[in-house]
Amino acid sequence: MARKPLTSRPLDLVYFAFFVTHIFASLFMDFQPLYPSALVPGPVRQFAEWYIKTSGDPLMKAMFGSESLVWFKSFIFLEVTFQFPTFFIAARSLWNDSKNNCVLMLVYAASTTTTVWPCVTTILATPGPSAAALAAGVTTLTFEQRTMLLSSYVPFLLVPLVMTVDMALRLQRLSSEAIATREAMKAK
Repeated sequence: MARKPLTSRPLDLVYFAFFVTHIFASLFMDFQPLYPSALVPGPVRQFAEWYIKTSGDPLMKAMFGSESLVWFKSFIFLEVTFQFPTFFIAARSLWNDSKNNCVLMLVYAASTTTTVWPCVTTILATPGPSAAALAAGVTTLTFEQRTMLLSSYVPFLLVPLVMTVDMALRLQRLSSEAIATREAMKAK
């Protein structure tokens, strides 16, 4: 079967752009606290500082600071060890219109949806500024910060969620075709 161009496969094009974009987001933002500080270029470090200051992102603030959100750090470990290599494999498969990595993409998408959901709910549950919260030293988010964070995190929830359903349906279709082919061969 001939390779169909990526532009003729709209969902695959979205997934491809998502994976390629995520490579850079991971390298320059998510993984930055893991690098020796001497290896992080000034503009990259300054961008992270600006982002955290502007957005008030409690999750990234914890990664870059002394607070310990063990659950979030475990998600970053999962991103480094499983998700990041998957970005390259999936992008290449999508570029080549290969069906060989649908299972990997399904596992990636389900895993990512599962890990981004607690991040989104943490952002939603973080209180707004109030005298009591500020007096208690509780992390707060303004309406603008919450909006900025949700606009950053929600696409990383929705694209994998759609991908989970899409890959499950693709695998169902491939499985049905394989079963039908096997049955047709038995009938001969």
